[in-house]
Amino acid sequence: MVLNVLRDLRADRRARAGLAHLTADGPRRPADGELLLETVGLTKSYAGADGELPVLSGIDLQVRAGEVVALLGKSGSGKSTLLRCLAGLVPASSGSVSYKGTPLTGANPGTAMVFQTFALLPWLTVQQNVELGLEAKGVPAAERADAARQAIDLIGLDGFESAYPKELSGGMRQRVGFARALVVEPDVLMMDEPFSALDVLTAENLRGELMELWESGRFPTRAIVLVTHNIEEAVLLADRIVVLGARPYGTIREVFEVGLDRPRDRNSAAFDDLIDRVYRTMTGRQKEGRVPGRHEAVELEKRTPANTPLPRASVDGLSGLAELVLDRGGRCDLADLADELGLAVDDLLPQVDALDLLGFTTLSGDDLLLTDTGTAFADADVQESKKIFAEAVQHAPLVTLITKSLRGNSGGTLRAGFFRDLLAHHFTAEQVTRQLDTATDWGRYAELYSYDAEPQEYRLDESEATRLAATAVGRE
Repeated sequence: MVLNVLRDLRADRRARAGLAHLTADGPRRPADGELLLETVGLTKSYAGADGELPVLSGIDLQVRAGEVVALLGKSGSGKSTLLRCLAGLVPASSGSVSYKGTPLTGANPGTAMVFQTFALLPWLTVQQNVELGLEAKGVPAAERADAARQAIDLIGLDGFESAYPKELSGGMRQRVGFARALVVEPDVLMMDEPFSALDVLTAENLRGELMELWESGRFPTRAIVLVTHNIEEAVLLADRIVVLGARPYGTIREVFEVGLDRPRDRNSAAFDDLIDRVYRTMTGRQKEGRVPGRHEAVELEKRTPANTPLPRASVDGLSGLAELVLDRGGRCDLADLADELGLAVDDLLPQVDALDLLGFTTLSGDDLLLTDTGTAFADADVQESKKIFAEAVQHAPLVTLITKSLRGNSGGTLRAGFFRDLLAHHFTAEQVTRQLDTATDWGRYAELYSYDAEPQEYRLDESEATRLAATAVGRE
């Protein structure tokens, strides 16, 4: 309801600002179709403790003037790495990345980046932060100050020129990031999940204003490449959606031409249909007939921490989803449930993946179904749910690895660094941290082990240690 009011207010503001003509029947932003960016056979790997860690493989992609391209995928699909390769911030391991037909050998001169975390210098004012790119290009002080003021005004920051980042809200700080990128008038604006750190209303407002500027022709860039994990955001903003898969490394799974007039009508059948088609592709079920999650192609007895990474889902999150499904008779349509909760479908995917990994749910078409074990888990009290979870978590290889390692150590303790080193053979440092965070949460809830953050040490849970001791005595 609040978002609908916000959209109505924006429509009124567009009319007052003379932007009401930007409709399906009005003039469109000129799109000359010039090829700005291109990758051919792009592959990217990082050096790991056990050799090369592949992130992207065989990426063929083109970005043309006049279009907004969304790179969509789950965590680990390589979408941010691909964006950085396009920007020339990360070199390709093989293949090529070109800007206007010229292969990149360093930073791309035709792009500018907006980051998720704002990346502002806290000791500089808004004006000074916006001027940074121009200063790096050697633009004279008076000229860059004038250009910065124009960008600040364009993005709605006038009046905040002398403010410091700490004085601004998250939305205002991200506006500074946009102004800093746009002031250099790049051919292609790169955006790496620029709205994900913002509250829902602020994100909605910024997305709407960004598209208004783009459609008005006042936007000082010729193309946009957006990284997102949010399906609805991709359909809302993009002309073309590139879905990346991540098994075992990032590849282009499918490309969707959006073909919907702006401003996009979220309530239209065409909008819902496209979201559904992208969702099916993103979860891997459209062509492969499988449920979400990377573990599905791996037989239970062959699962390892490398081929079956843990979804980024807390116990509270997956328990909450299981209870919601139980309240609906043990079966519900994911899209309908997400709509009821005011979420995008993909916001629920990590929890769906986790429930499936643990054997608590299955998918039938678009419906999520609780298994008998899942029903018992969702309906149990806290102590019983812990017991059920402890049995189910044996399907999570990293939790099993930690538990068995602690059982095999005479002191029942191990430093987290041991597991970090093992996982570093297969994951980036950021992915290792996420995997261990989830494994810690799950293991604690199952009362298998505890974790002390000060020495960064895992310890076998007292009840688990007692059980093992009793078992050993019984064998004697």
